[in-house]
Parts: sequence; C-alpha cells; structure tokens
Amino acid sequence: MGKIIAVANQKGGVGKTTTAVNLAASFAALEYNSLIVDADPQANSTSGLGIDPKQERTTIYNSMVDGTPAENVIMASEFDYLDIIPSHIDLVGAEVEMIDIDNREQRMRNALEPIKDKYDFIIIDCSPSLGLITVNSLTAADSVIIPVQCEYYALEGLGKLLSTIKIIQSRLNTKLVIEGILLTMFDVRLRLSNLVVEDVNKHFQDLAFKTIIPRNIKLSEAPSFGVPTIAHDAESKGTVSYVNLAQEILEKNKISK
Repeated sequence: MGKIIAVANQKGGVGKTTTAVNLAASFAALEYNSLIVDADPQANSTSGLGIDPKQERTTIYNSMVDGTPAENVIMASEFDYLDIIPSHIDLVGAEVEMIDIDNREQRMRNALEPIKDKYDFIIIDCSPSLGLITVNSLTAADSVIIPVQCEYYALEGLGKLLSTIKIIQSRLNTKLVIEGILLTMFDVRLRLSNLVVEDVNKHFQDLAFKTIIPRNIKLSEAPSFGVPTIAHDAESKGTVSYVNLAQEILEKNKISK
C-alpha cells in the first residue's frame, strides 16, 4: 500500500513544486515506485518533467470532475520508477464545477484509491491556495510536507495552513499527519536564514525535518530543462539534499527494501 504525501503551502515561491518533483525523483532513484500528482493549475510539476502542459490530454482535472479513472491519466516519465498524473490550466475551473458534486472534497481520494497499491509513494503537488483542490489533496493524503522558505515573513500564513489541516483532520481525514516542516532556500551566508531555522526549530521542534534545502542554482536551472535536479546534476547540493530528505522520510516511517 503506497504512502500519499501532499506538499502544501498556500504561499507561492516557497519551493513547493521543487520539493514535489525532486522528492519523487529521489524516491525513484532509490528504486521506489513513485507517482507525482500535479494538482496545481500552473502545471509546473508537469513541465518540470518535460511534458507540455498546454497539449490536449486527460489530466487530474478529468479524474476529479469527470470521474476518468486515474489509471487512464497516468503518464510514464522518461525516468525509471517515476510516473506523473499531469495538470492543465483547466484545473482552475474545477473548484467551480465541483460545487454541486456530491462528496466534492473526496474526489481526489476516490480517484487515487484504486492505484494506491501500484506505488510506494504518491506525491501531490498542491495548488498555492487553501481552496477546494488543496482540500481534496489533503483529504486524499496520509501526510503533508510544509515547505517554508528561509526568508522574511517565512512563518506568515503558516498558522492558517495548520488550522486548515486541523479542520481536515477533524472532519474529512482523521488519519492525516504532518510529515514535517521543510526549510527551503537556506543561504548559510545570511543571518536571516539562520534566524528562520532557529525560529522554526524553537516553535515546531520535532515537526521540522533535519534536512534543510539550500538555495542552489542547479535546483533553479533543472525545470528549464524539463528534468528533476538529480538528472541535471546528480552531485549538486540541491540533489544531495533531496536524496537526504527521501532517506529521512524512509527512516522516519521505517520503510526499507
């Protein structure tokens, strides 16, 4: 039975898609069958795996709105052990279209349930909002990773996200847990970065991952080549950090081959 991990933060620019793509690719590199579900209308995870998001095809939108089986929407990437359910700009309209649908918060869970056994890990790249698509993602997930950038206003809005998670835990998904808070865009030279790390560790203690993702040019470059960073530069600090994160999650969940 696969583990579904949502990567969520309603703030944009915190490394959410970078984390979803590179964590899934790291699991794949460790030979765990992995699936990315691109639940963001911007479709950056889709383009980040070299797939044109403007091309007409069935996407997560069709699974959630039309009930198309997820099995029929999965695309193989060019990397071993890594598949994707792509997104499309049409997903923007899904929230309105699902208003009158029964159990609208459960649409993604219902779509993923039949394929959960096929994968070791399913990583959902959430939309940068707390709307119905993100609620669907958190309702479908076993756990959630919250990326927080090591910059000014880093913790702004985090309380609102944690409140949303609590509501979902009480009403829609009692099994949802916080996998961890992931510090991203860390610059060792900046005092501010170090202060944010101290702040998060002080306020959230056991929730913060030991792995910290550095600000790294290779992480920024890789999406323009349509590949995860591990395929762009396997030895970069960014690549090593995400492989370390994958291993930390495996150890935390006592998962091994």
